[in-house]
Amino acid sequence: MFHPLSAFIGLRYTKAKRDNHFISFISLASVVGIALGVTVLITVLSAMNGYEAGMRDRFLGMLSHVTVTDSDWKLPAWQKRREQVLKTKHVIAAAPFIEKQVMLKEADKVQATLLEAVLPDYEKNIGTINQFISKPAGLNTLKSGEFNIILGETLAKNLNVKVGDTVTLLSPQNQGATGEASEVGKMFPIFRDFTLVATFKVDMQWYDAGTAYIHLDDAAELFEMPDDVTGLRVQLDDLYKAQEVTSAIAENSVDDYLITNWTTQQANIFKAIKLQKTMFFMVLILIVGVAAFNLVSTLIMVVTEKQADIAILRTLGMSGGQIMRVFIVQGGVLGIIGTVIGIILGVIVASNLSDIVHWLEQLLNMHFLKAEVHGITQIDTKIELMDLILIALSSFLLAIIATIFPAWKASKVHPAEALRYE
Repeated sequence: MFHPLSAFIGLRYTKAKRDNHFISFISLASVVGIALGVTVLITVLSAMNGYEAGMRDRFLGMLSHVTVTDSDWKLPAWQKRREQVLKTKHVIAAAPFIEKQVMLKEADKVQATLLEAVLPDYEKNIGTINQFISKPAGLNTLKSGEFNIILGETLAKNLNVKVGDTVTLLSPQNQGATGEASEVGKMFPIFRDFTLVATFKVDMQWYDAGTAYIHLDDAAELFEMPDDVTGLRVQLDDLYKAQEVTSAIAENSVDDYLITNWTTQQANIFKAIKLQKTMFFMVLILIVGVAAFNLVSTLIMVVTEKQADIAILRTLGMSGGQIMRVFIVQGGVLGIIGTVIGIILGVIVASNLSDIVHWLEQLLNMHFLKAEVHGITQIDTKIELMDLILIALSSFLLAIIATIFPAWKASKVHPAEALRYE
């Protein structure tokens, strides 16, 4: 069978180090170091991918793809405007909402809350909130005129209420549709009891601990907004068309619309996550680099040990370039072995990271993901093929770079000097 001479000798040197245990140990340490570095890199990047995907799914499940309102955050005659928006390409649903900052009170407990007033029949086609509500009926538990309320699970726990209990809604004054006192004579506080009919858990602290849902008609009565809403939430068939749809609605509207979309509402969060992922990659690739450069010491010792062999090969006609390739092959094989082992272990660890973290939390009696700090309490990993390819290529390239100096040194061995004392 044909073997390129340099590759054949390099592979033989890789397998023939049992007579020198120290060199074998250093080689093993290099392989293990590369494998561990690759494993950590894959695990961390997969966790960051999962975190980003989870944040995106949860955010976009709670936010609309596009939001349409007027410049004063008051949208009159919303039915007509909804019909106009629904005619826009890529728009599949639109729902009115009233949004207010209020206080919820139960006994001596008071919580600031973002109140979302919706029409259940329309809102269930917007986002994913309906699937997070504990009661099977979902948003349909909100009935016009019954003053029912749905709270985030953490918010309900903070208020110490359960389904069937009553909570009191307080608003400092009748804010009108614009959020400001409509008239001096109407500056009076709002008190209204609501019945808790369900809770929801999105596993995002921002929503679970600070959001409540009521029926749009109940909010219209409370805030004296019989014909007005805060705006329309718009759902698209492709969320990445948000900018295009925003422009289309603006161009086709004769009214003064204020139109925002998810790419502008939460852009900073996703930019920060991407920056963190990039920085993690740059830092952790240094771990792989340190392990790969252990190959330098390994190959220098091999070159020293094999000087007589190198001299004989040179006298038999091998060029300096061919000698270099012998040791590049040897270092490359070690790099490949470490990279392959690291990828296998990395995929296994990343695939089971949630279970591993849960086991460690139970063992150490502590929580690594605190809702108050990270906003979520659970994270799923997401292994991306391009990440694996990038990590594998980077690891292999670092291993090859680490072999260049020892290989160059081997190519400079003079046969006469190497064989003088043989």
